[in-house]
Amino acid sequence: MVEAASDKQAADLVLLDTREVCSFADYFVICTGGTSRQVKAIYDEVEHRLKESGIKPKHHEGDVDSGWLLLDFGSVVVHIFASFERGYYNLDTLWSQADTVVKIQ
Repeated sequence: MVEAASDKQAADLVLLDTREVCSFADYFVICTGGTSRQVKAIYDEVEHRLKESGIKPKHHEGDVDSGWLLLDFGSVVVHIFASFERGYYNLDTLWSQADTVVKIQ
């Protein structure tokens, strides 16, 4: 998931280990797309790569216009934000007690 997002030039890419602080997911992937087109491209690439491996999301939310797309794979939740929404919802701070596994600026 991280690699797929990175391949589409996702910015501020973070993989958080949430096992100690979250009851519904083991990991969060959080990243930013610079434009709505890039947000959608990141979303499509993550979904495509996992589907190739036989893994389909259990749930998905949002649309490009909302600035926040979410793919829920059960133990891993992928959050793809537009720049403004990333700052507004500030999941990085909300889940700051989670361990950072990967951080790519």
